[in-house]
Amino acid sequence: MRSLSVTDGTGVGAPRALLRRELLLAVRTPLDTVMPLLFFAVVVLLFPLAVGPDRSELTAIAPGAIWIAILLASVLSMNRLFRADADSGFIDQVRVEGASLAGLVAVKVASHWLCVALPLLVLLPLIAAPLGLPESGIPDLLATVALGSATLFLLGGAMESLALSSRGGGILIALLLLPLCVPVLIFGTTALQAKQLGMTTAPHLSMLGGLFLLAATLCPFASAAALRISLD
Repeated sequence: MRSLSVTDGTGVGAPRALLRRELLLAVRTPLDTVMPLLFFAVVVLLFPLAVGPDRSELTAIAPGAIWIAILLASVLSMNRLFRADADSGFIDQVRVEGASLAGLVAVKVASHWLCVALPLLVLLPLIAAPLGLPESGIPDLLATVALGSATLFLLGGAMESLALSSRGGGILIALLLLPLCVPVLIFGTTALQAKQLGMTTAPHLSMLGGLFLLAATLCPFASAAALRISLD
């Protein structure tokens, strides 16, 4: 693929150029986007088969089933976030041109969210019906998944950058990422459970929003530092 300069002399065009590059790469490699979505759908739809025809039991486990599937799909999708760019020398090019590695991380995570999580949000209303989730709970479901998935991807980016120099990168990412995702899993699940009980989801959404802001503030810089260590 033709080399892409990431700066325009002023640095103003760098984020836009990087985002355009990432979206073009996603279009050229659709399997990297489709596979996590298929994995999520298969995992979620296995729960009705395992539980059986008991609608009340299925509805009770639906929040946990959805979030476990999202968590596993997130781990699967993060495996090659930086690997190809590191192997091709693109990250070194970014460093030579003086562009911000933290900015690169932020743009890559944002484009990854647009390519994976955004289609997932479109898919969720179709998945909710077989799990017995009411239509009234779909807006809260979308809000929790939007915030939670963004946090998971930011954490996953940090873990992927740490595991970049490891041969067993995928397994290492999972081992590092899963414990950090427990708060997102808890608040995402309890938000949906609160909605099922007719309670407000505002406290849970606030916690998910706080976790996202914390991850958005810290993770790009942590990822940039880990990339420098992995590539030096």
